[in-house]
Amino acid sequence: MGNEKEQTLSQVYKRKKSDQDIFPELMEYKAKEVLLIANHYDAYSIVREGRFFDRIYGEFLQLNLFTAPRITSASNGDEAMELMEKRHFDMVILMAGLDKKTPVAISKKIKQKVPKMPLLAMVNNNSDLRFFDESGPNVKYIDKVFVWNGDSKVFLAMIKYVEDKMNADKDTKIGDVRIILLVEDSQKYYTRYLPLLYSIIMKQTQAVLAEEGYDQLHKILKMRARPKVLLVSNYEDAIEIVEKYREYLICVISDVKYNRNGVPDEDAGVDLIRYVKSKTSLPALLQSSDPCNAERAKAIGADFIDKNSESLSQDIYDFIHVKLGFGNFVFKNSRGMTVSVARNLKEFNECIKTVSAESLLYHAKRNGISTWLMARGEINMAKRLRPYKIEDFDSSNKLRQAILRVFEQVKLKRLRGRVVLFESSLINSNRYITRIGEGSFGGKGRGLAFLCHFVENIDFKKILPDLAIRIPTTAIVGADEFSEFIERNNLYRQIYVEQKYDSVRELFIRATFTDKLKNKLRKYVSVINEPLAVRSSGLFEDSLLQPFAGVYETFMLPNNHPDIEVRLEHLITAIKLVYASIFRPSARAYFEAVNYKIEEEKMAVIIQKIVGETAHNRFYPHISGIAQSYNYYPFSYMKPEDGFAVLGVGLGKYVVGGEKAWRFCPKFPNLELNSIQDQVKDSQSYFYALDLEVNEYDIKKLNEDSFIRKLPMKEAEEDGNLRYCASVYDYNYDRITNNLDAKGPRIVNFANILKYDYIPLSKSLELLLKFFKEAMGAPVEIEFAVDLNPENHLPTLYLLQIKPLIRLENNAKIDFTKVDTAKVILASEKGMGNGRIEHIKDVIFMAPEKFNRIQTNEMASEIALLNKKMEQDSKEYLLIGPGRWGTRDKYTGIPVLWSQISYAKVIVEMGLQDFPLEASLGSHFFHNVTSMNVGYFSIHHNQTDEYVNFEVLKKQRIVGQTAHFTHVEFEEPLQILMDGEKQKAMVSWL
Repeated sequence: MGNEKEQTLSQVYKRKKSDQDIFPELMEYKAKEVLLIANHYDAYSIVREGRFFDRIYGEFLQLNLFTAPRITSASNGDEAMELMEKRHFDMVILMAGLDKKTPVAISKKIKQKVPKMPLLAMVNNNSDLRFFDESGPNVKYIDKVFVWNGDSKVFLAMIKYVEDKMNADKDTKIGDVRIILLVEDSQKYYTRYLPLLYSIIMKQTQAVLAEEGYDQLHKILKMRARPKVLLVSNYEDAIEIVEKYREYLICVISDVKYNRNGVPDEDAGVDLIRYVKSKTSLPALLQSSDPCNAERAKAIGADFIDKNSESLSQDIYDFIHVKLGFGNFVFKNSRGMTVSVARNLKEFNECIKTVSAESLLYHAKRNGISTWLMARGEINMAKRLRPYKIEDFDSSNKLRQAILRVFEQVKLKRLRGRVVLFESSLINSNRYITRIGEGSFGGKGRGLAFLCHFVENIDFKKILPDLAIRIPTTAIVGADEFSEFIERNNLYRQIYVEQKYDSVRELFIRATFTDKLKNKLRKYVSVINEPLAVRSSGLFEDSLLQPFAGVYETFMLPNNHPDIEVRLEHLITAIKLVYASIFRPSARAYFEAVNYKIEEEKMAVIIQKIVGETAHNRFYPHISGIAQSYNYYPFSYMKPEDGFAVLGVGLGKYVVGGEKAWRFCPKFPNLELNSIQDQVKDSQSYFYALDLEVNEYDIKKLNEDSFIRKLPMKEAEEDGNLRYCASVYDYNYDRITNNLDAKGPRIVNFANILKYDYIPLSKSLELLLKFFKEAMGAPVEIEFAVDLNPENHLPTLYLLQIKPLIRLENNAKIDFTKVDTAKVILASEKGMGNGRIEHIKDVIFMAPEKFNRIQTNEMASEIALLNKKMEQDSKEYLLIGPGRWGTRDKYTGIPVLWSQISYAKVIVEMGLQDFPLEASLGSHFFHNVTSMNVGYFSIHHNQTDEYVNFEVLKKQRIVGQTAHFTHVEFEEPLQILMDGEKQKAMVSWL
């Protein structure tokens, strides 16, 4: 993998900018402030009774140009200079009428003061042009001279000419913006051409935007990506433009005669186009007052226009539309007859599929397809198609398939890493996220969108060549649909009052979706008939500020019923029940614990393909796991910042529930804490899979486990899925072997992957955790699944979700030497939390002698009752008990839900002689503990510096008791000290 560990996120994160990212960066220079200098008479001659400015603004608005410049008038040089002292101007326009010398003098003053100020002149009529000849001394300080022809469009053209000249360099580089080169030295003719060219370009861009259905903001921004027009007046400048912008040019329009080497040259235009044609197949137009030049134009493959033509404007218009592909694409046969018309890309794509081979070849020979695409701003498609030659294909059908393939590839490449609007053809891909409905994505959905964007903007092939990184195929139902659902079914008054969860579920199941949403979901299941996970994504869920982890419900659906309507009903019901899970008791308790109003929560829903393989009518991934960038339980030479990961076989329910799974540090995957005997004893012995045979069920009884089956590990081995995931304990030699043909207990330790690098999983997780932590600015937890069957010849790591691992900053410096050791009731060398807590009097604990490992379910119920009493009294407490809290494995600890201990401010897990303490495995429970800044201490058995003084606890006033727990109250508040940096904690009484 090279030196990927040393690489930073900024070095590998090459963000592919979308159109929305690029467009705002285009046209950095805008002529927002224009100074117009004209004496009173000249101004009156042109302005005509004060309507002139209205006409200029009218031209901008008519072309949907939303940033018309502000024009400020000055009647003489002194007034102009005074204005320039006070204000910034982007360009200056000088009007020259009867008095021509004064404007020349003013131009000199302005350029001497602001040398880079764009300065254009406008004369009243053609007869004045002789005075302002470009080769003469009078235009030394004037950039370009135009002629007032009574059309206010000339002012628009003058402003756009300056903007294009200033922006061309940057816009071509960052936005692939196209260039039209106009070579003309006659002020009369370029004054005529430029307004016409800009009008055609603007209207073409607007037509494309209207046809392709862009929203208003996108339309405004995309206008910035229109082709630029660069005007030059001599051969040397023209060649410079051709060389500099060759890959961006879309056509050249040239006069025949203009200066070359400082003198007029009759062959300059012909030689220029001949040179252009030798380098590229661009459309070219030669225009001249001499009709004899038509033959010369034909000889070099250029079109020709007679400058003296009565239809000059129409001739230019026709050339732009036909040769540059502006307007509709008209499919023709070899006789030039129209056979089909495409107005937009969608119609064009459909036409390509069905148009005759004759028509296809007709346009392919003429580069007509790439030209039309280029004119519509589909530059990537055009650039990929243009090199194709008919001779490269054995048949017209192969040419047709190549064109369609380019269309699909470019379309998908453009969508990668983005959130796209729902469309049937876009449903089944894991390179982007599909949006169904409007509104927020919720916390979990935002995390997924970030993952998708992240994965598609890093070239993992270079740094992880042996493992593909993806997200599963994902769609998100926006939170506005939740609000719409509540409102249209008149649920508001009922659900926020009704306390019985079963009643709320029934209300939600009976309620209906809009036809629009229902139809989209029907299309979804008609495309995807593979297992689906329907996940919650509340506004607060997994957010950076207040993560809610595992509070709401997730439903796993087989989604394999032959009847689409049945699959649709399953999906709709699951979404409704995800909505309803906001009101489940554990969620209500969580809202109360964090002091939020349940009415503030809104729910988006994630619909995600489940990662896995089918075997014997069950479906599950080879590997599921979680990984955190911060490890609260490091050992040996590990550091907390090295993080940890937990792996299991089967659905992720096993791992996130904190059951016995394989824990390791991605940085040191070979470092093991447990003995061989412990590995055998604590190995994963069962897994969860989705049952594909269950299709009929009572909707009202649907729950998270309706289709989940708990299966012995031997069935995964029979499926062939333990090959790289398990080892065997050899009794004879007291060793572990990777040969699954051997007899003996199976140990799910993923040795072939972690020790022998069948896939670079540990390296990948180390790198991803590092990058994600840097990107989010906080420690993170990721949930993932691994498919060992190759996708495109590579196994794949699927990122399922990401959430911040919020914890207190480690900045409290506690001097434990000042604590009276005689009054210490609890000490831990593995404590999470930071600072002091000095308001707690209540302790709920279990004495070691009362612990019975087969009664942990009863213990969970007891603590829930005690916690409810503390909630009613609004009192926080210190909780002490054996084993891991919050595990789903009742044999390793007490399987409480977060809601059952929500008022515990400090939680202590302790090991007993026959009940050793194992590190918490990153469950949802554990995530909520850390995110809510609850102190969490571990006390290992037989450690001299870690202990609980039960004698002191038993002497305190007893408030309540259950079969296993005792609730006592101290007279004075306890002193709870936590040093986050040292991970040390101590509790003493006063």
